[in-house]
Amino acid sequence: MADVLAASQQTEGLPKAASSLRTLVLVSLAHWVSHLHMLVLPMLFPFLKERLGVGYVELGFPLTLFAVVSALTQAPVGYLVDRAGARRILLLGLTVGGLSLAMLGVHLSYASLIVSAVLLGLANAVYHPSDYALLAAHIEEKRMGRAFGVHTFAGYLGGAVAPAIMAALVTTVGGFGALIVAGLVGPVAALLLLLGNVPEVPPHPHHVDGVKVAQPNLLTPLLMLLTIFFMLLSLSNSGIASFGVVALMNGYGITFSSANIALTAFLGASAVGVLAGGHLADRIRHHNLVAAVAYAINTVLVLAITFLTLPTVLLTAVMLVAGFLSGVIAPSRDMLVRNAAPAGAAGRAFGIVSTGFNFAGVVSPLLFGWIMDMNAPRWVFGASVVFMLLTIVLAFFTERPAKAKTVEA
Repeated sequence: MADVLAASQQTEGLPKAASSLRTLVLVSLAHWVSHLHMLVLPMLFPFLKERLGVGYVELGFPLTLFAVVSALTQAPVGYLVDRAGARRILLLGLTVGGLSLAMLGVHLSYASLIVSAVLLGLANAVYHPSDYALLAAHIEEKRMGRAFGVHTFAGYLGGAVAPAIMAALVTTVGGFGALIVAGLVGPVAALLLLLGNVPEVPPHPHHVDGVKVAQPNLLTPLLMLLTIFFMLLSLSNSGIASFGVVALMNGYGITFSSANIALTAFLGASAVGVLAGGHLADRIRHHNLVAAVAYAINTVLVLAITFLTLPTVLLTAVMLVAGFLSGVIAPSRDMLVRNAAPAGAAGRAFGIVSTGFNFAGVVSPLLFGWIMDMNAPRWVFGASVVFMLLTIVLAFFTERPAKAKTVEA
């Protein structure tokens, strides 16, 4: 108990009121960069295909490698975050990820593309453990949900603007220049974090007065459940986000432009929903119920899309509401992990549960691609319903028992 109180006093001693907004802005900037960098290579597929003389299978392999490396390194990186400092690891991730893209622009070959994908995957594993550890340590409790919402929104925004940014760069400076400029965004962001002087997270003590302090157990049933919970949440949305346009065109007979409008409504509303969900997360106590209620409504909406042929305007409206509710869940999801994390182990806790996203990133393209190959486009939405139902059931087991909170407090 003494070590918990000591860590708490250290954190409270920081100038939170003065630094919390700056910390939120700069950490959210890092999250924006991470989502931008995730889409740099896919947006340059036509350029890479022409220059390297390879097929789409060969171009898809580095992306799979990226997801696998991120999945395998999230938890170890979380351990490094808690031992070496979240700020330090975040700066390293921004720099390594950015330089891996810039160097690809300097020397482009298929071998260097593979190396770049591995380094990008390793850099990507840095963001969630570092970002959430910094936010958990330096944001006031009453604003934590909104901070998580802004952070997630920044990531969504990075992905949303990536296609336009890469298209503009290719047009103005060419494919090689686009890789270099997009890559240098990482080191520039790292420099801004340095200039902004984001405070470090006080490390969890390993020795007190020469006596070794017992380290918290991270392989708890609750954190394992939350890892599965994160995976199911991702699987619930990833099929719609990745295959929604082709599924709507092939399964519902609507035009390419109409399908794109419907998917844009879903993704855009998700970003807005994240901000609304942040306000909600600061005002409720049972965060798991937000996921259960929102996904219960979403199940009905997506079920209607699966089995009914809706007019295009109504379909777009349903997609918009479903996207909004999907976004609302995100800050409460993050609060569940924060509440489940032992003292001084936020980096490791978020590193572990974030592997759920990475495993979903490996499984999702294969699963939903297979569904499309089986000529069952409506089941892109039907499979999402199944994952939503599983998410609802699991949500009731993802909140820390009240007794455990009381004992630790």
